[in-house]
Amino acid sequence: MGLWLPVGTGVGVMELFGPIAGTRRLSEYTSTIEGLKNSRRFKSVIINVDSPGGLATASDGLYCAVSRLSAEKPVVAFVSGACASGAYLASCAATKIVVLPTAVIGSIGVLSVRPILQDLLDRVGVHVSVTKSGRLKDMGSFYRNPTEEEKRKEEELIAGFYDHFVSVVAKGRNMDESKVREVATGEVFLGEKAKALGLVDEVGDFDSAVDLAADLGKVARRVMRVRRRPSLTERLFLRFTDSMLQETMAEAEGLLHRRIYYLG
Repeated sequence: MGLWLPVGTGVGVMELFGPIAGTRRLSEYTSTIEGLKNSRRFKSVIINVDSPGGLATASDGLYCAVSRLSAEKPVVAFVSGACASGAYLASCAATKIVVLPTAVIGSIGVLSVRPILQDLLDRVGVHVSVTKSGRLKDMGSFYRNPTEEEKRKEEELIAGFYDHFVSVVAKGRNMDESKVREVATGEVFLGEKAKALGLVDEVGDFDSAVDLAADLGKVARRVMRVRRRPSLTERLFLRFTDSMLQETMAEAEGLLHRRIYYLG
């Protein structure tokens, strides 16, 4: 795998659009980021963000990838629409964050979602037989309501995800954790308010982000948009198989189990 690369040096631009979900999507992002990190053609990078966030683990994986990139060269996160929850977590690894005045920023928090089908199963006469080795082994299952103990355990789990989110923001934005917790209520803020709260660095447009990235990278103001080049295997696979259908089926199956989200 690789990148479609223009000739010369300049500011690399990649897009982070839509929900952060699924191993396939995360792999595409991390592959592109790795290519940007390793290429000498890009002296700095802009990540154009318009995302509501997504799965907690995928968002954290993206944060780690952006952290490795920003350790090698300046990274500017430019928010053209939404930068909420997991997308904001990942953006905190950037060197600077520039947002449009009407961009939606924040939604720092955690969401745990799963369907509970016990009543429906009872009505249609379906009973689930479970054999387990520990009383909490099937915690979070869709076929029964949670016990009080399981509710407490889940709250502890969510608190751990939340604490991690807060620590990432505090580190990336150079803020005290107590200050982060004051704004980590799950709400979102427009550009100017987000700047006043210390969640972003500048309010401006894409040209402002390019100017900043070029200055940080000490490179000519030349925008070089990149996208990942599919491997031969992927191209052959996509020719004969509807990969989006496969991913949709996998996501549908996952809905029967508890999912943890950094989602706005």
